[in-house]
Amino acid sequence: MNKWLLLTAAILLEVTATLSLRAAVDHPGWYALVAAGYISAFAALTYVLRLGVGVGVAYGIWAAVGVALTAILATIIFGDPLTGVMALGIGLVIGGVLCVEIGSQAAHAKQTAHTQEGHA
Repeated sequence: MNKWLLLTAAILLEVTATLSLRAAVDHPGWYALVAAGYISAFAALTYVLRLGVGVGVAYGIWAAVGVALTAILATIIFGDPLTGVMALGIGLVIGGVLCVEIGSQAAHAKQTAHTQEGHA
């Protein structure tokens, strides 16, 4: 399975579980979806790591996208506030994850080049 599709599934499962947790405050029946969502999200994230995505990259993307989606959907579904400062914070988190991803790619390229030089 495609590692990025699986990471997307892990993110959506985690966001579903988190929004269900909010719903469970008023309706405890939602706790079943909370448990199933978090267990499934961590299982999917485990498979993403097995497929070779670095833990910093996978977790960073998972967390940043999860925070953004949860905040936006909680505003739509539950009427939670989403201020400009909050949006800026979400943007900074996403920017930080992009820095981690770019740094990871550069480190991988450097390591690959070093390994190829050693075999030449």
